Amino acid sequence: MTAAPRQVTSLTNPLVKAVRALHLRKARDETGQFVAEGLKFVIEALELGRFPEILLHGPEAAGHPLLERAVKATLGAGGQAVEVTRDILAKVSRRENPQAVIGVFRQAFTDLEALDPSAASGWVALHRVRDPGNLGTVIRTADAAGCGAVILVGECCDPYSVEAVRATMGSIFALPIVCADEGEFAAWRARWPGSVVGTLLSATVSHAEAAYRRPTLVLLGNEQQGLPPDMAALCDVNVKIPMRGRADSLNLSVAAGIMIYAVTA
Repeated sequence: MTAAPRQVTSLTNPLVKAVRALHLRKARDETGQFVAEGLKFVIEALELGRFPEILLHGPEAAGHPLLERAVKATLGAGGQAVEVTRDILAKVSRRENPQAVIGVFRQAFTDLEALDPSAASGWVALHRVRDPGNLGTVIRTADAAGCGAVILVGECCDPYSVEAVRATMGSIFALPIVCADEGEFAAWRARWPGSVVGTLLSATVSHAEAAYRRPTLVLLGNEQQGLPPDMAALCDVNVKIPMRGRADSLNLSVAAGIMIYAVTA
């Protein structure tokens, strides 16, 4: 037997406050939960075997067959399915035009040592990435290209922040996410069977001319400083993406997309 969905109409309800608090990293770290907005996100999660711990849904989604599926799956997995008002959805999402469905999920991280390099031809590592929109877009691109994982090296922004999750468009559920410090990454990289390729503005080899040995791990630095010397030294080859116009660099997520498809083509 599964519990029946319930209704909440008060903006001060403790459940509403708890879900809204997940916009803060402290609350996400303490609970191990994160927010995913939209019925598409929730269905993507269900198809990958991930079930909401809390499912909030508003009147606009009432009667939608996919919502009925999501409610049934949530309750069947022991979660809470709660009908709420549009005002509550706006408060929880901090948006004037909120999605009609919001899911709260358990965060999932994969251990670095659990990765199997033979599982994919392309892999991505990001060093101290700061912008959650960039991070989410890289996760989405890595998923689209069939990469094996996204590895976050050093102090990175939170992949489970609302901004990062939004930018993944559901790929947060599809791809292993790994966190490692620089020492752990360096030790693990020493056993990598293929090429490790870094991107540097000062490199002399074009990304289109370098030879890549699969599996290929692409390592990119953060938005402000790029790859520091100690990280660049871990790479078999450092490459540049040629700038043909006045711009002297690319957005991190754009550069990552070019590199990801260069090594997986």
